[in-house]
Amino acid sequence: MADSATSNAAVAAPRATPRHVAIIMDGNGRWAKARHLPRAAGHRKGMEAVRAVVKAAGKAGVEYLTLFGFSSENWKRPEDEVKDLMGLLRLYLRKDAHDLHRQGVRLKVIGDRARLAPDIQEQLAEVEAMTAANAALTLVIAISYGGRDELVRAARALAREAAAGTLDPEAIDEAAVSARLFTDGIPDPDLLVRTSGEQRISNFLLWQSAYTEFVFVDTLWPDFDRDAFAAALDAFGRRERRYGAVV
Repeated sequence: MADSATSNAAVAAPRATPRHVAIIMDGNGRWAKARHLPRAAGHRKGMEAVRAVVKAAGKAGVEYLTLFGFSSENWKRPEDEVKDLMGLLRLYLRKDAHDLHRQGVRLKVIGDRARLAPDIQEQLAEVEAMTAANAALTLVIAISYGGRDELVRAARALAREAAAGTLDPEAIDEAAVSARLFTDGIPDPDLLVRTSGEQRISNFLLWQSAYTEFVFVDTLWPDFDRDAFAAALDAFGRRERRYGAVV
């Protein structure tokens, strides 16, 4: 029988930290509605949660943090709300860029940038260039992003190469598809968290989430803080990941 010191050490052993955490930040509107505030107030409060989680991820040793900031479907929202969201994005890039840089965070943006205003495209490129050499944490923000759109783009790219004779169709494998996604060079997420109690992934990282662990929490995004993030990591640490094998 193991002695008590050995048993306590086993219980206290650190759990695995996910290399890549993805988050669907949901619930800003409901947070605002519950407080009789405009939806824009919820989005502004949600930006505070972004800052808190970025810091928490870095301290926890997470290497990649992907946040679903604005989906391809979100363009269908009321014009005023889209305008508010784009304004918050501009503000975040302007106010937080240097803080991210000081924290050693590298910014990468995935999605259809062509639909964004030219000044936002320029801001994104500038912050990406400024933080390109940072290695403490890679913050991936999905903007104007849709998983199905991403797969269609990859399929078109493969088809063009095959038609041009530069790619043998028989050589197309999972690696070939992955290399033509927005996330090329980024490891698949180990953990995907969705806030607000909804239990779906809403066209987010469809290909990349084949073996991702999902954690759904009732907390609305503006209330999702470092403790909630730690709880999600703890839930991940208790999972047994087999990737289809028998252990």
